[in-house]
Amino acid sequence: MPPAAAGYLRRLTRRLTEDIEELDAEEMAESSHSTGAVPVVQCTRGQEVTMFGRLRSVESCSKAAAPTVQAEFFDGTDSLLLVWIGRRRIPGIETGKTLLVRGRVGERDGRRVIYNPYYELRGPA
Repeated sequence: MPPAAAGYLRRLTRRLTEDIEELDAEEMAESSHSTGAVPVVQCTRGQEVTMFGRLRSVESCSKAAAPTVQAEFFDGTDSLLLVWIGRRRIPGIETGKTLLVRGRVGERDGRRVIYNPYYELRGPA
């Protein structure tokens, strides 16, 4: 069997037998790397970063609380929290959307967070 065909069969077999979430994480990490973005797993507090990934969840605060939108951002290596203060809703910021974000990494309750990040909505990489 030619090497190209063997490689194709190996990738096909892997896709059919591996966990879908693991494959998605690998693809997202590869897409993030190809954009030149910093992986979330390598980010440290105080660092200014540009990252590429997908929103896993988006939450808005209740009407009684101060207006904020929070989103879990995942790039295939790890996740962090994006928080927009002073907003109850942001058009385009929805679960499953892919985006490029820029901002300074902070920490809240032991978790990485970026407050009021600059963002660009992107199509799938």
